[in-house]
Amino acid sequence: MKRHLLLMTLFFLNNFLLAQNEQYQLAMENFQTHYNAEKYAQIFDEFSEEMQEVLPLENTLQFLSGLKNQVGEIKAKEWIGFEQVAYASYKTSFERAVLTVNISLNENNKINGLFIKPYEESSESNETTIHALDDYPKEIAEIIFSKARHFPNNTQMSIALIQNGKTAYYGIIKRNDTILPIQNQQMVFEIGSLTKVFTSTVLAAMVLEGKVNLTDEINMYYPFSFKNNAKINFEALANHTAGLPRLPSNLDLTNEDNPYKSYGEKELEDYLKNKWVSNADLEKAYVYSNLGTGLLGHTLGLVQKTNFQTLLPTYVFEKFNMKNSWTTSRNLGNKKVKGQNPKGEIAAHWDFDVLFGAGGMLSTAEDLAQFALAQFNPKNKELTMTRQPTFSINDQMQIGLGWHLLKSQKGATLFWHNGGTAGYSSSMAIDVEKKNAVIVLSNVSAFHAKNDHIDQLCFALMAELEK
Repeated sequence: MKRHLLLMTLFFLNNFLLAQNEQYQLAMENFQTHYNAEKYAQIFDEFSEEMQEVLPLENTLQFLSGLKNQVGEIKAKEWIGFEQVAYASYKTSFERAVLTVNISLNENNKINGLFIKPYEESSESNETTIHALDDYPKEIAEIIFSKARHFPNNTQMSIALIQNGKTAYYGIIKRNDTILPIQNQQMVFEIGSLTKVFTSTVLAAMVLEGKVNLTDEINMYYPFSFKNNAKINFEALANHTAGLPRLPSNLDLTNEDNPYKSYGEKELEDYLKNKWVSNADLEKAYVYSNLGTGLLGHTLGLVQKTNFQTLLPTYVFEKFNMKNSWTTSRNLGNKKVKGQNPKGEIAAHWDFDVLFGAGGMLSTAEDLAQFALAQFNPKNKELTMTRQPTFSINDQMQIGLGWHLLKSQKGATLFWHNGGTAGYSSSMAIDVEKKNAVIVLSNVSAFHAKNDHIDQLCFALMAELEK
């Protein structure tokens, strides 16, 4: 799930002259103090007016609480220097990660830029990657090469481009510092949080069957009261407006190789009964939550007196001819591309139990292309339902059931989601009106410093299809 421990990043920067170093030191000290004390509103008070407009209070609370839940408190920080004569950069050691915190101040010493990303050593390596994609259309090859060249050897990408309903596949592998073509559209990758779209698709299908309503409270399917008698409905779980945190507080993140494997029904019930954290500032606001979508999938299983992993093949794989999509990596053998950590070493597979609906699915570019093509058929009413806006996140983005709704460079509505695990990253965008789609699967770690190139590749290819 993008990014898990996956970091939302915020960046708003005006071209103000830098103040004295002491002001930055003070700002960073205050940020650390308030962040560790969970006094996020005080951090918001230190924002400039422009920053507060870009990042309202509820979004600030969401971002900082999510960051704290993922990586813990700040333990130490080291000033790196000024970057691009615009912001001060700090190597920041959190409990569970080392990140770069970039901060910018305006002339009144108010924070007008905050950018947090994985820390990367500043040593520059020689760019020796060789372009060997001559068999692909020049424009497509250049876009792919520009985004793939920074990843380690043995990186694979499996790409499907659908233009006006017609599909073409472009696979690449990096070997010996050379980007080469490969046929891998039938190879299996973890798709991470792209799973959320499929979880919402099952929800929509069950709504059309009359088994649930979007406004039904899920509480009726649990033989106990949630903490503080909290109530929650299906739609709020599907569009991330339930006020739930990104991850449950009783998820053991010390197992970085496979953090979700041991989180089962017992742990989820304990959270719902005893550890639920209700935050009035986050209610009815968009708070991206793996916990929420995992809870959605689990509850749909309870409705049908089974588990979600049983529902997914019936409601999605079989109906949309996805013959090579899976709910487990067992017995896949060489069908599955090996995931990689940021150094290019083999990464552990992520197993999911009760939170499977948040990110446990595995699939291929070929199968996801089938799913994209099905979006163009209005007879697939459950797919139409998932694409209907249910909440406005900001002026640029809405959310349906699972899908995020964005505008392309040409003004078209794009339905988009991405995903990431320890060894894989994915991105998918669909333009239903023009019958265009881009699917990018990769064994690039969600924790790689240039992981955002996967999304950049997806949108760059979509722009190319729009020409």
